Amino acid sequence: MYAIVEIAGHQFKVEKDQKVFVNRLQTEEGKKVSFDNVLLIGDGDKVTVGAPAINGAQVGAKVVKHLKGDKVIVFKKKRRKGYRVKNGHRQSLTEIIIENIVASGAKPAKKAAPKKEAKKAEPKVEAKAAAPKAEAKPKAAPKKPSAKAKKDDLKKIEGIGPKIASTLAEVGIATFADLAKAKPEAISEIIANVRGNHVTDTWPAQAKLAAEGKWDELKKWQDELDGGKA
Repeated sequence: MYAIVEIAGHQFKVEKDQKVFVNRLQTEEGKKVSFDNVLLIGDGDKVTVGAPAINGAQVGAKVVKHLKGDKVIVFKKKRRKGYRVKNGHRQSLTEIIIENIVASGAKPAKKAAPKKEAKKAEPKVEAKAAAPKAEAKPKAAPKKPSAKAKKDDLKKIEGIGPKIASTLAEVGIATFADLAKAKPEAISEIIANVRGNHVTDTWPAQAKLAAEGKWDELKKWQDELDGGKA
């Protein structure tokens, strides 16, 4: 009598007292094991085929030992890529010996029921009291734009053009009075990045006359100046 049985994912043709090497089983050495997925049984001229397995059929065996198979070399190469990988592998096997083949009436092997994981009690989350919403504060009325600071036309000073006037205004020198208080050296440093050769020696004095409203005197003096230079 022989049988075709599925063991650990592979089909084997087995007979009584035959030694078979199968993929590693979890059964300990010396223990008995049975296989219910019998696909075919042959007894002389009588052949019984399952659909797909034969009900009540069973193959009994005994685990002899656990071992590893021969080393298999796996070599991978890619042409013109410089890629070469070499690995070795030894398959884990179990040697069993077939003790009996039962054609019908065998009790199905008991399968260990999977352990149910105890559900962890979820911590109760206490509902926090909703914080009272803060009352919306009334929006402050938009501030009215303040009147623009008083500015004088610094271009009326001999030697000052639009670029210099705006540069001086950026640092707070926007009136004739402000310019009259500034020192020529400080003014030169402020306008150092403005292109041109600027002489600032007379600018504070010109601004003082303008601030005092002495335009006729300023005009007479400016006629004698050349770009602010006496």
